Amino acid sequence: MEMSRSQSQNNTGPSAGSLAVVGIGPGSPEMLTIAAESAIKNADIVIGNDFYINQIPHLFSGQEIIKSQMGKEVNRAEQAITLAGDKHVVMVSGGDPGVYGMAGLVLEMAERIAPDLKIEIIPGVTAASAGAALLGAPLTNDFAVISLSDLLTPREVIEKRIRALCTVGIPIVLYNPKSRTRTSLLEDVIDIAKEHLPGETPVGVVKDAYRPDSKVIVTTLQDVMDVFDIIDMHTVVFIGGEETRMLRRHEDARGMFTPRGYHRKYVY
Repeated sequence: MEMSRSQSQNNTGPSAGSLAVVGIGPGSPEMLTIAAESAIKNADIVIGNDFYINQIPHLFSGQEIIKSQMGKEVNRAEQAITLAGDKHVVMVSGGDPGVYGMAGLVLEMAERIAPDLKIEIIPGVTAASAGAALLGAPLTNDFAVISLSDLLTPREVIEKRIRALCTVGIPIVLYNPKSRTRTSLLEDVIDIAKEHLPGETPVGVVKDAYRPDSKVIVTTLQDVMDVFDIIDMHTVVFIGGEETRMLRRHEDARGMFTPRGYHRKYVY
């Protein structure tokens, strides 16, 4: 992807390097795309949050590795852009880099400080897709994704969006539902959902999808507080829509399923 020259102030010519923002999926090596693996293996420098860097040590064989921490996203993006002036740099991002990941920030900053830098965004399996697969098929029709992190989006805006979505009857996927210090917003969101949706609405809770300690729980809106304590920043919560139902494939397994509408068009 070639960036616009319209705001160029600091660069006088094309960069010799490149930057790829790479989604590594939910954390399991099997969920990594071939393109992501190739980009990481062929990089001169790999930079990223240490949590994500530590998930892909099998891809390192001589690259310079730069680990960063949560909360240092702006510094990390600026460093990656600077290093990419004459190196092939990969910034790793959990899930998909364009879904609450680093892609937007990198593009925004590069437009200002390095508009000629070659930037590629390599997609990954996002948490909604990974969690949905473990639950069954809750997202086969329209759905919405909302992050409950209020660090960059005001709490009142998040609640407004949740309230609006609950009125249209589509499944809602909650990213970043709860941290150690931020618990009340998820409680408020559940209360809002209960105002608009039946108590028997299916709710899926997927923690550490495709990692060794993965947990998948299917409950209901009226009972979801029973599993409130296991929910954290590595969890994705699925609130079913008006057509979502429990999927019971055998005695010990429950999932979630949202019909797309074939039952209304065809007899099967």
